[in-house]
Amino acid sequence: MKINLNADLGESFGAWTMGEDAALLQVVGAANIACGFHAGDPLVMRRTVRTALDAGVGLGAHPSYPDLQGFGRRPMQMAPAELEAALIYQIGALAGMAAAEGGRLVHVKPHGALNNQACEDDALADVVARAIRAFDRELILLAPALSALVRAGERAGLRVAAEVFADRAYTDAGTLVPRREPGAVLHDDEAVFAHVMCMLDAGGIVSTTGKVMTTAMHSICVHGDTPGAVANARRLRAGLEGAGWRLVGVGEALGAWARNPLARDP
Repeated sequence: MKINLNADLGESFGAWTMGEDAALLQVVGAANIACGFHAGDPLVMRRTVRTALDAGVGLGAHPSYPDLQGFGRRPMQMAPAELEAALIYQIGALAGMAAAEGGRLVHVKPHGALNNQACEDDALADVVARAIRAFDRELILLAPALSALVRAGERAGLRVAAEVFADRAYTDAGTLVPRREPGAVLHDDEAVFAHVMCMLDAGGIVSTTGKVMTTAMHSICVHGDTPGAVANARRLRAGLEGAGWRLVGVGEALGAWARNPLARDP
């Protein structure tokens, strides 16, 4: 019973600060670090990498559309070659920061609108997977469970870790309830923990109507920009460990699930 906890971090910019990265890095096992296109800057990236390594946390690139003003949450249309190059650019920047601090990149997780669109658009998902493979085929793609992005990663021959979201509600299609709708984001730490345990016990994503969509679940995401993120993460970690789960890195969780005879595939 091994699983990973991940968080989107390094999303400050210049004098503007977002989230409580140092505190979250004492709880999670994987950091998805902004690469400058939706948040972050070179100094923030390097500091976040250094803090993550000091905490023994695995490093991941968190690339996005070039949308700094919109925090990467606005859908965009980009030519495949342009997007692929932009993703390689961002992954390379984070990999460089990791190398400068004596670490290495473990995984890649797309951010915001890019991630959401690639979950439903096979062609876009293929561009994302192709960019990761072009940079380093040993990198793990961290992608939402049951998504087109998972399938694209598998087609590209990448190792793919399926994630679920601790603080987000799901539709009957297995997608996230849009943020603009009531109840889309969970803020109470007990509600977050109950939501996660419900999915783990059911062996898949559980929608707001109670529908269960069976899937492997290698990692659980706690959004670093959500109010109460640190409290949510601490409660979730304590609850998971109390229920017998061991929190590990992305790669170890991926391997453990593959060996687990109780693991379920979609």
